[in-house]
Amino acid sequence: MPVLGLLLLAGVLVYLWLTRRNSTLTRACRWRQQRALGQWRCAACGAVAQGPVEPRHCLRPKD
Repeated sequence: MPVLGLLLLAGVLVYLWLTRRNSTLTRACRWRQQRALGQWRCAACGAVAQGPVEPRHCLRPKD
């Protein structure tokens, strides 16, 4: 039984690590699609990204 618990914990940690690794978005990132312009704009910082798919990385300008 302890082995099952350790395997479950390891599986959950690996899952969380993999999902976090594929995206750099923060809680403040809120992408809104502007279809007429063919782009995405972040409602929090105003960053702009081109393309048909919502960005998976934070494009906030560095201060």
